[in-house]
Amino acid sequence: MSAVSTPPGPAATAPARRDAEASKAAILKAARYLLARHAHADITLKAVAERAGVSPPLILKYFGNKDALFACVMSFDTDADDLLDAPLDALGRHMVRHVLASQRDRGADPLLRIAFAPLHGEHGDVLRANFRAQVTERLAARLTGADAGLRAELAVAGLIGLGVMYGIARGPHLHGTDADSVADRYGPAIQAQLTPQTGA
Repeated sequence: MSAVSTPPGPAATAPARRDAEASKAAILKAARYLLARHAHADITLKAVAERAGVSPPLILKYFGNKDALFACVMSFDTDADDLLDAPLDALGRHMVRHVLASQRDRGADPLLRIAFAPLHGEHGDVLRANFRAQVTERLAARLTGADAGLRAELAVAGLIGLGVMYGIARGPHLHGTDADSVADRYGPAIQAQLTPQTGA
């Protein structure tokens, strides 16, 4: 009597799918980490693979080539979702906490990728265009009152400065202060740009 074989169903393919998604996430995380610290031209697929704990051919399998990988990395969409995920009247404090949490939990603030954009060349242009469209212009669209674009850029500039002082300059006082205390002190300065001035 011959054995009856059953074709593999969703349960059989699910672990492989989860492994693939985990590998892709690790690759993107590694590439973001490196891009927050090095110029794009200085980053190799080998370095990304070593940090992600995968082989370079796996990166090529999932993303095609270095340019395609960094096209994904250069998007700020997902990071902006988290950064802007709060009511407008509490957004300044939320954004400050988000920047600090990114530094402490992930080792890099996604916003800081813009600080490493090359001044010349296509990759720098793409990173800047994405940053404007996906972060500052998206924030400006939520603001009311005059000069929304300017206020959004000033608010984001304050966040980038915070990220630089924490993650790059590594200010010891900032590192030694808990995130809530920093948010209590610095959040109002960011919120001041988000809330339209009255009586001006």
